Amino acid sequence: MTTERAPIDQALRALALHAEAMKPRHLRALFAEQPRRFEDFSLVAGNLLLDFSKQRVTRQTLTLLHNLAKARDVEGWRRRMRAGEIINHTEHRAALHMALREPPDAHTAHAPEITREVAQSLARMREFCAAIHSGAWQGHDKERIRDVVNLGIGGSDLGPRMAVRALAAFQRPDLRVHFVSNMDGADLAPLLNRLNPRSTLFIVASKTFGTLETLSNARTARAWIDSSLPASLTHQARENAIARHFVAVSSNLPAAAAFGIPAEQVFAFRDWVGGRFSLWSSVGLSIALAVGFSNFEALLAGAHVMDEHFIQAGASQNLPITLALLDIWNVNFIGAASHGIFPYSQSLELFPAYLQQLEMESTGKSVDRQGQPLTLKSCPILWGSSGTNGQHSFFQLLHQGGQPIPCDFILLKQADFPLPGHHIHLLANALAQSAALAFGQTPAEARASGIGEDLLPYRTFPGNQPSTTLLLERLTPHTLGQLLALYEHKVFCQSVLWNVNAFDQWGVELGKQMAKRLLPCLEDDTEFATIDTADTLDASTRGLLAALKK
Repeated sequence: MTTERAPIDQALRALALHAEAMKPRHLRALFAEQPRRFEDFSLVAGNLLLDFSKQRVTRQTLTLLHNLAKARDVEGWRRRMRAGEIINHTEHRAALHMALREPPDAHTAHAPEITREVAQSLARMREFCAAIHSGAWQGHDKERIRDVVNLGIGGSDLGPRMAVRALAAFQRPDLRVHFVSNMDGADLAPLLNRLNPRSTLFIVASKTFGTLETLSNARTARAWIDSSLPASLTHQARENAIARHFVAVSSNLPAAAAFGIPAEQVFAFRDWVGGRFSLWSSVGLSIALAVGFSNFEALLAGAHVMDEHFIQAGASQNLPITLALLDIWNVNFIGAASHGIFPYSQSLELFPAYLQQLEMESTGKSVDRQGQPLTLKSCPILWGSSGTNGQHSFFQLLHQGGQPIPCDFILLKQADFPLPGHHIHLLANALAQSAALAFGQTPAEARASGIGEDLLPYRTFPGNQPSTTLLLERLTPHTLGQLLALYEHKVFCQSVLWNVNAFDQWGVELGKQMAKRLLPCLEDDTEFATIDTADTLDASTRGLLAALKK
């Protein structure tokens, strides 16, 4: 055991020993022993209240988890990320997404050129949004832009798509923003059938301007605009007309120019902005167009509030650190393999999908920062849906499926779309589900409620399912910014605790490379066996190719 490893191993052994004593303990007993559990196990930051009293932890659990955080130097890594050090070691990059939401007058830890670059990018976005919203930017036929289509995938789609859906109550009534990500024509074709090419603008969001799915959709969109133009136009006039309907979010200006998008219509972002952390950058142009630039600024401001909390708050009062430690406890010591995300807000219906990318692409790793196999399991499988829909599909498994599945319940104190009687029923369901999962129903309680002996096995609920409840005052751009930054920082803390790089995603690249090798086998009319000379395909892939080419 090295001197560096000794505190980590000691902390892990102490947690493992403590877990053996905690596994048989029920949340009923923990609440009985600690009537003030809510006060002792809840935190507040900004407009967020975090209640983790229904987690299967005690004060001793938290002490041991904080010992692990110290041994892993979570606070030191936090400072390194803030200072712009190269923490993405496999790609030799910093992770500067916090710089994207720092106000101009902030006492920044970042280099002056970074601050200037962020300010210039925001200024360009503000100017473009004003041009679209005022009608100064028009299509080729002098029509006002009424529809914007964001063409992107992964981080260039999920984050903005989720944010625009979440802020539906703030969307401008005179502009519709749509999202297309899938290469399947079923994603783009029905939308084009509904839109007017003279009043539609496309945002091609691809850092490299080489993403296969995005470029396939962009080429189809370009052909759609082209087909609406008069045949009598000269080549240059046609190119100018098409360009009125396209802007790009990319760092590859030559490739965008080759597509027909001039440099002044390209909104760049740098490689220190990871895709899944990029909605705060020019990738968020679709958000700013949908809800207005002032609301986009409020989103950034909310995230900055959480950034400051994460950087300044001590570990025991720190929401992101607390959430990360609870995940480590549940995955590595309670034995949870998945984690449910349940926003009781239809506006947040895409939040579970957003977190799937944020968390599983960041910490779904089995090799540590030293290139060695992990000795602990890392990221759980994330899944979920909006409440109350999930109650009528998969909550049965949570209540009686017999496996530990931690859950996050996300509640809004005030509805963003208030209808008489709706919101209180929604809140009642959320509170009831978290309590029922925690405490279950004993045979004695079932008998007392009138359940017959023959049904007792079916009407008994073991409970003891851990959950955390996050309460937002209201879903606004500012509180959404806080919520998203909270989970970003939680994921970063998880990566430090598991000793993995949160900012690369090499597993994603392998499938892309294989797809490029297989594409000629599907495009060529000849027998694929004669094409594939460099690589040997497996029998399954050969069989499927043959079936597809019949």
